[in-house]
Amino acid sequence: MGSIRTRTLVLVLGLLATSMAAISWKSHSDAQHEIEELFDAQLAQTARVLEGMVDRDMTPSARESLQQTLNQASSAREAKRPGHPYESKLAFQVLDDSARIVLQSASAPADLFARLVSTLAADRPLQVAPPVAAPKLAASRLVGYHNVPIDAHRWRVFVLQDVRDASWIVVGEREDVRGELVGKIAWRTLLPDVVGLPLLAVLMWIAIGWSLRPLKRMAALIKARNPDNLAPLVIGRLPQELEPMVAALNRLLQQLNALLEREKRFLADAAHELRTPLAVLRIHAQNALDAPDPADRTESLHQLVRGVDRSTRLVAQLLTLARLEPGTIDLGVETIDLHVFIRNELAEIIPLALERGQELAFVADETGNYLIDADRTSFAVLLQNLVGNAIQYTPEHGCVRVTLQAAPESLTLHVQDSGPGVPDAMKARLFERFLRGDTGTGAGLGLSIVQRVVELHGGTITLGDAQFGGLDVRVDLPRHRHRDRSGLE
Repeated sequence: MGSIRTRTLVLVLGLLATSMAAISWKSHSDAQHEIEELFDAQLAQTARVLEGMVDRDMTPSARESLQQTLNQASSAREAKRPGHPYESKLAFQVLDDSARIVLQSASAPADLFARLVSTLAADRPLQVAPPVAAPKLAASRLVGYHNVPIDAHRWRVFVLQDVRDASWIVVGEREDVRGELVGKIAWRTLLPDVVGLPLLAVLMWIAIGWSLRPLKRMAALIKARNPDNLAPLVIGRLPQELEPMVAALNRLLQQLNALLEREKRFLADAAHELRTPLAVLRIHAQNALDAPDPADRTESLHQLVRGVDRSTRLVAQLLTLARLEPGTIDLGVETIDLHVFIRNELAEIIPLALERGQELAFVADETGNYLIDADRTSFAVLLQNLVGNAIQYTPEHGCVRVTLQAAPESLTLHVQDSGPGVPDAMKARLFERFLRGDTGTGAGLGLSIVQRVVELHGGTITLGDAQFGGLDVRVDLPRHRHRDRSGLE
């Protein structure tokens, strides 16, 4: 991708260069047109000055004196006396009504007027063959601006007819000389753009670099941090564009820190919880080895089997809870009929209730719609933990009831038992890990697992009092929930 600085500079300079090229081309064309208009105006002005200088009653000696004066002015310009480099090198002729030259500059071609007439005749016949008679019949075509080729050059010519005596005044200049002046003037209008673009690029490079200094400083600060340092970033004043980024990073660091702290507590609690069952198992095994009486040995072996079962349940719950942690689970969400699913799961659990002489009942409207988007595996874990806890805390010959209710957008699951119940002050702590009831023999992870499964399905779980006197666990689940592969919203 390259650096932001380089990409921004290339993009901005590219847009600027394209815009400046289009604007410069337009400016150059307009400037060239206006300069040519000024030169044409100068031709017309010179012709009118000559018209005022030449008198029809001027004597030959006066005309000769005027011719010398004009020649001296032209030679002064050629001698590079004080003036301006953009002075035009004009050539002129003054002709009488018969097209005879009365006055002309030294730089004017002798056949300038005749060439003009021939050029116009070639474009469109003048209907009169002799060039001398043509001006009288084609004055409307001769007056004005013309381009005349003479030898190896082209001339820009302005023709004016004196209304007093029908004399002709022709003023012209070579187009190559004129084009050179036009090019110089137009080029000077482009010179600031050509010189300014590289300078502007350097200034923009410095300005963009200065603007990106906070980002560079933030990157250096993050790079220099210790991997174990999960404290929020403190960078000081930041541009508005970087504040959301820093806030998002700090929020991520806080979540990561909370996750690591939760994992540390979980590992410490798990190590503590596993230490006692393993010690008990060792005691039972040692008692079985040391028991001289076969009956005592058999009792120790039965205790050992029950201890293994409890340890197996604890390890299974620990693995289940670890699998349900954020970022580790891959939910296989599918549409299932929750009524059929619960009925099948309860069929596997009912032997546990029958062993204790308990009644396990399932209540649901057979005509209801119980379709829901859920993960079969994790939902089976939820149901097994809820019903298993209810069976464990319900005395013998007690009652456990599972109720399923349908609403248009959600389903509600109740698991009620006739056990001793839970005080209101204790209900808020039942979701804590490794918290056991007074009569419980489990690891205290069941409701923590249930809560995590409910969160993954976008539902809520609440604890209340059952009508039988025990605990009522209520789970509300939305029918449809869109999730990514990690199980997070």
